[in-house]
Amino acid sequence: MPAAEWRVARLATRRRTAITRAPVGTVSGRALGLFGLVFGVQTLPMALAQSPALIPGAGAGLMAVLYGAMVAMAIASITKVAVRGAALVFAVLYAAALVAWPFLVSDPALLEDEAPWLYYICTVATTAAVVAVSAPIATGYTLVVPAIYGLVRLLPAGGAVDPLLAVLDAMYAAILGIVVLIIVTMLRQAAESVDSAQEAALERYDVAARQHATEHERVKVDALVHDSVLTTLLTAAAARTAEEQALAARMAADAVKRLDEAGASGPRALDRVGLTVLVRRLRAALTTLSAPFTVRVVNAGGVELPVEAVDALYTAAVQAMVNSVQHADDPALSTRRELRIRGVRAGGCVIEVADNGVGFDRNEVPVERLGLRVSIEERMANAGGSAAIVSSPGEGTTVTIAWPAAPDEADA
Repeated sequence: MPAAEWRVARLATRRRTAITRAPVGTVSGRALGLFGLVFGVQTLPMALAQSPALIPGAGAGLMAVLYGAMVAMAIASITKVAVRGAALVFAVLYAAALVAWPFLVSDPALLEDEAPWLYYICTVATTAAVVAVSAPIATGYTLVVPAIYGLVRLLPAGGAVDPLLAVLDAMYAAILGIVVLIIVTMLRQAAESVDSAQEAALERYDVAARQHATEHERVKVDALVHDSVLTTLLTAAAARTAEEQALAARMAADAVKRLDEAGASGPRALDRVGLTVLVRRLRAALTTLSAPFTVRVVNAGGVELPVEAVDALYTAAVQAMVNSVQHADDPALSTRRELRIRGVRAGGCVIEVADNGVGFDRNEVPVERLGLRVSIEERMANAGGSAAIVSSPGEGTTVTIAWPAAPDEADA
């Protein structure tokens, strides 16, 4: 087995588990759901004990709203559906409950100078904000909500404590929230760096594969020149008899024919490879991606394509898969991805890269982004193929690349 094929086979035997943005969002959401339930259970006895101090029905309503929101967050984190939405709802409800607390307390004396039970789930609320919104907004929430709690503690409904104690309580809650914010933000940044490095690695792999093919062709041409042209010239120079001259003439004709064949089309137009080779290359590329793809192959046997077409199909498909891994995920959704490869008669191929992710509006893609226009559409057009990209916000994306292009697509 050649060294390059051995390395690809070895790479295919193990899938690299990368920390990308989607897994970070999933882990953050599930941690929020789990610890939210834990903190909720711990504060339930205190919430029940403080309910008589509130106006009738307020204690039960407050517990139903906040504990119900925490249960909804846990369910969303397990099912990976609407995680950010559930976290945002809880963060808003908690802030509203904290502001309303002084107005809900009817008898501060019954609180026995204890801190409102809302304090003990403050970290859950700040973590929910980190999961739900961007870092700048989450930072503001993490600072403002503990400050509101500190003000509540100064009031009779909050215990009318010494200002120093109120400040310490507020700072403690803020510090816990900031620690969570820093950890999640660093993980997200690291995940984005992994995504960028992954795309760069695939681009370098593609360049290396092209350079290897170019070097392989150069060796073939060198061998052709040495074995045919030089041998013919040496034979002709040494020819003395009529038989030797006739042999040199036949060798010269054969060498000219072989040079004409190599120069007329070259390896890209003349050489053909089976579709199964392209399937193996794409499967090997999938091992370098952090997100799994469901691979479906239909009618690959007996289909042969020009090397140029295989190269274009491979590069465009890998670019589409990388785009899906980097841009399709939503932490609130479970993204499914498929790679479908279909042979068309004996000399054609259609590849579909599809996902049910966030999708996008093609008109809003900046002009300087070249992944779709250059790496997929223009690459396939230059090779005689076609590419179609269907996507809309919230509806996923399907990239269809084909070779050869249909007559109407070629005209377009």
